[in-house]
Amino acid sequence: MPSEKISIENVLRPGKTYRADRAKYEAMRAALLTILPGEAPGLTVPAARDALLPHLSEELFPGGDKAGWWLKAVQLDLEAKGVMAGADQPRAALPARRVRRLNRAHL
Repeated sequence: MPSEKISIENVLRPGKTYRADRAKYEAMRAALLTILPGEAPGLTVPAARDALLPHLSEELFPGGDKAGWWLKAVQLDLEAKGVMAGADQPRAALPARRVRRLNRAHL
């Protein structure tokens, strides 16, 4: 039986949507919003991946398989929706960090 799909956005391509597996998207979104801080300094993408792995279903992400891809897809979608943003930091600061916006209207 085919998995249910949803449309997601990409902050880098405004107005364009992509089809994604609903169960994997929602599992990653819930895990990401659980571990993501609401204020600076935020988390780097590698730190976020390490922190969210224990929150993911082994059934959907066996051994963390494809977690990095889904983390990025959900990150770009949440940034497009204004739920997530880059942490306030100097422009040249690396690595870039991400924070959860406190506007719960989008959740």
